[in-house]
Amino acid sequence: MDRLTKLEDYEKLSEDALVERIQFLKSRSGSDLIILGHHYQRPKITKLSDFVGDSFGLSAKAAQAPGKKIVFCGVRFMAESAAILCNPSQKVYHPDPEAGCPMADMAKMEQVMGAWRKIEDCGTSGVVPITYMNSTADLKSFCGERGGIVCTSSNAEKTFRWAFERGRKIFFFPDEHLGRNTSKKLQLEGEDLVLWNPKEKDGGLTHEQILRAKVILWAGHCPVHMEFKLRDIKHVRQYYPGAKVIVHPECEKDCVDAADASGSTDYIVKYVADQPPKSVTFVGTEVNLVIRLQTMFPDRKVFKLQRSLCLTMYQINLANLCFTLDHLDELATVTLPDHVKINARIALNRMLALH
Repeated sequence: MDRLTKLEDYEKLSEDALVERIQFLKSRSGSDLIILGHHYQRPKITKLSDFVGDSFGLSAKAAQAPGKKIVFCGVRFMAESAAILCNPSQKVYHPDPEAGCPMADMAKMEQVMGAWRKIEDCGTSGVVPITYMNSTADLKSFCGERGGIVCTSSNAEKTFRWAFERGRKIFFFPDEHLGRNTSKKLQLEGEDLVLWNPKEKDGGLTHEQILRAKVILWAGHCPVHMEFKLRDIKHVRQYYPGAKVIVHPECEKDCVDAADASGSTDYIVKYVADQPPKSVTFVGTEVNLVIRLQTMFPDRKVFKLQRSLCLTMYQINLANLCFTLDHLDELATVTLPDHVKINARIALNRMLALH
């Protein structure tokens, strides 16, 4: 099978031709190649992936992967995390390096550093920084260097408890809603929580608010999960009595409170799997996972709570995956500065040790 030269050449091929070519390239590479696919990838990509999971599960797979070539079908921060955790003999490739995460982009290193200095200037001690997995590598490094940790939506509560065993206050970024929903599980609400807005002077907070708070949240969010509203759940309750509703904890608090359950993408898969045949479940997360759940469980009804597509996840497609597999010997790998990689690995390993 002749190798094509440009990405544009692959984009001209039919989907069937691309799938056949990808399967050939996988078989030719054998165990030396591992394709990781996030739950939010389109079904055609997850079918070709060796492992499919949430960011936590795929981070663990990256750390344990026996193959020397890891192709990560997800957004940039996921490929970075794999590069941080893998061993020196492994190389990580990303089919579209421009596929970022809008939430991760809501917290810049200079902004977080400015907030940290202000928190310190208030005389606050015992602050443990926690960054969500959906963040840049330098923020993971920031946490690792300061006694902090990384969390995912599947282990956020454990991570918060870990932090409170080591300090008196948590500085959590970049997702306000995961932070707020996790704090509630620890009976932290009201004045215990404050919101740092990087667009306002001193985050829009007073000295007293910073001192009094037990959790300082960052004003960031996931555009995909902001699409799900309380009104959607009220609609289900009215017109589909007996139906279950499960949402992702990146949704707003009133939406999470009204749902029957909330959890990570892996948890959502398990929740639907545990429902009886002929049951009805509405799912509030990225639409590609909902589509896959419908295929996985044809004996029950699985509906989207609202249609919400992650456009940056959607940037990974059969053409750029095929191009990547065909050109591994000449493409740039996902690389990070040594000091970032070392401290970020510390924070990620603390997270993995909690599971």
